[in-house]
Amino acid sequence: MTLPPLPTQPSGVAWPTQAWPEGEAPKAAARAARARLDYAFGPDSLAELGETHAVVVIQGGRLIAERYAAGYGPDQTYPSWSMAKSITQALAGILVGDGRLDIHAPAGAPEWAGADDPRGAITLDLLLRMSSGLKFVEDYVPEHPSDVITMLFGEGQADVAHFAADQPLAHPPGRFWSYSSGTTNIVSRALSRATEAYGADFEAFMRERLFDPIGMASATPKFDAAGTFIGSSFCFCTARDFARFGLLYLRDGVWEGRRILPAGWVDYARTPTWQQPTDEGAYGAHWWLGAAGDGSFSANGYQGQYTAVIPDLDMVIVRHGNSPLALQPNAKAWVGALAQTFREA
Repeated sequence: MTLPPLPTQPSGVAWPTQAWPEGEAPKAAARAARARLDYAFGPDSLAELGETHAVVVIQGGRLIAERYAAGYGPDQTYPSWSMAKSITQALAGILVGDGRLDIHAPAGAPEWAGADDPRGAITLDLLLRMSSGLKFVEDYVPEHPSDVITMLFGEGQADVAHFAADQPLAHPPGRFWSYSSGTTNIVSRALSRATEAYGADFEAFMRERLFDPIGMASATPKFDAAGTFIGSSFCFCTARDFARFGLLYLRDGVWEGRRILPAGWVDYARTPTWQQPTDEGAYGAHWWLGAAGDGSFSANGYQGQYTAVIPDLDMVIVRHGNSPLALQPNAKAWVGALAQTFREA
């Protein structure tokens, strides 16, 4: 398939490594977007969207809209939840660029080391595409059977990657798509194994190679007792820093003339994965596809966290909030509608 082109940073627009340059949307777009923001932050939206805490809109590399609910602000960090998965994908790309990872080679999890273990065929590519075939129940309703709750908050929390990698196959590798936070934590441990760095040492790698170069000073990753970055779920950042991360992908992994992600890695992220029919939406490689229109791709998190990258508008939209499970599709649709406002205007 042909992917839409990724725009470059406009001439004369400073990179937001230190501070976001500000701009203005055309009047018609600004007026229509303001109405959507007024609704999202007003009481009438609670039944449809739940709480909206922060929205940041970047276009052409400039901050053109920003809104926070009472008690929230630009200096506050917000939970990533599963937006951290896309950060994990970026870290994997950096190691691929270094030559320290081959995503098409077996992932090499210690739990699969037996000569006859069929899990040994699982590659990092299959993990990044949520196609490993491993059993994992991704359910956030406490009274339901849930591997993700057990992994993050129960018996698996001390070693999240081992908990996930120790699961049996439910399907042959590469033959079934199933969204799984456990999958990401297996990837995260593979990154530590490749760097021989865990805990504070791996955090130093994250800062040196990803966060510091693009100005994500607020980024706060969380680790389990085994020293694995809990890349499925926990990297707190300000809304503006999540927007920086989105801009890195909108700019094809290049920042201030420096290539942070290897050539082709962003395209890999936004190339569709084969999926059996599913109502969860199209998926690439640790990024969701299409939430803000054709060609868009996004990091999506539980309770309605979104960093949407929208090439045709040269735009990034970040939304944080607390949307109950039943309302999360509405929060996603609201992000898409906000993007559409700029297209129509």
